[in-house]
Amino acid sequence: MSANGDKEITKKERYLFKKKLDELKRYRGRGTELISLYVPPNKQISDVANYLREEYSQSMNIKSKTTRKNVTSAIESILSRLRTMRRVPENGIVFFVGHVPKGADQTTMVVNILEPIRPISIFLYRCDSEFFLDPLYDMVREEKVYGLLTIDRSEATIGVLHGNRIEVVENIQSLVPRKHGRGGQSARRFERLIEQAAHEFFVKVGERASDTFLGLDNLEGIIVGGPGATKEYFVQKNYLHHELKKKIMGLVDTGYTDEYGLRELVEKAEELLKGAELLREKELMQRFLKEVKKEGRGLYVYGEKEVLKALEEGAVDILLVSDGLKLKIYEMRCKNCGETKKVKVKEGENPEMKCEKCGGPLEIVNSKDYVEELAEICDNYGTRLELISDNFQEGEVLLKAFGGIAGILRYRR
Repeated sequence: MSANGDKEITKKERYLFKKKLDELKRYRGRGTELISLYVPPNKQISDVANYLREEYSQSMNIKSKTTRKNVTSAIESILSRLRTMRRVPENGIVFFVGHVPKGADQTTMVVNILEPIRPISIFLYRCDSEFFLDPLYDMVREEKVYGLLTIDRSEATIGVLHGNRIEVVENIQSLVPRKHGRGGQSARRFERLIEQAAHEFFVKVGERASDTFLGLDNLEGIIVGGPGATKEYFVQKNYLHHELKKKIMGLVDTGYTDEYGLRELVEKAEELLKGAELLREKELMQRFLKEVKKEGRGLYVYGEKEVLKALEEGAVDILLVSDGLKLKIYEMRCKNCGETKKVKVKEGENPEMKCEKCGGPLEIVNSKDYVEELAEICDNYGTRLELISDNFQEGEVLLKAFGGIAGILRYRR
């Protein structure tokens, strides 16, 4: 439980919930034919049904015959599902129902019913050309965020660390002239011009950074990095908003001030970021790679077939899965012979719709994210599943060198 009494949301739950929202976000209706219905846990089902019947009566006034038919059939679909419910789940329930184009001037109805990962407090009915998802996306935002800033006299980069993801907000190039070889009064005048240009650059960086960080909810702190003494000068001279100065966790020496500099900043700020998601993932990957490097047979496994085999043997203690592994599992059934099978395809691609056994057409019975499939297997064998970002070097190694899936073993096989 969290400090405020809410159930802690695991990274796996947040990941799978967000993937579902991303799928819903892609739907577009013709006109206002997609219904979003949010029902909070304290709402009586009978009250919701009465409200929908009123909406049904109102929708009969829609001028377009097609739109009227699609909206009323969507409401009927929700009402039929409400009749099967005894009570609203403890976090509430959300219905996303409506007709979407499928080609040749035809539409098909989509029905998605979600139980939110946190309780919802609003009762809302909306009919639009897209589903209303904002309240649910708010639930999957990372609870802890850190402001990142790297700076020297030539450039500055502003970023944000959301859990395990580094977001580059802006890179700002300066117009500060380099040092010169002039002497006398020209030298002093030129030095004043250089300092004035540097001051204006720092003011600009401070304003952009303040605009970015002041707008962040749950800002844990700010880390400032860069080569030399520029970062100390920038912080000491109050270029940042006074409220943000209180949030500065520390200053870190980095060799770069561009996008790579932000990644370097996070890696070198390990002590400051104790408990941050990215650092925890880094430690897990370092543990795995240490096992790989051991002489003889270490406690590791990689390669999809070997990992799945080890999982089913109960040998995997921690399953490491890259969140860059964009795959979906489809359960297919042949309409002619009834043959069923599971196929794995890249996200965004369509599975083969022809039966290998009889050549008949296949239909999709069910689909899920590959991580969801792996999570179910892990639950059966008491294996801990850890999602690893590819935003840092070891995370990239998992995706590119080990195929995005690996395991730390309980015992040698």
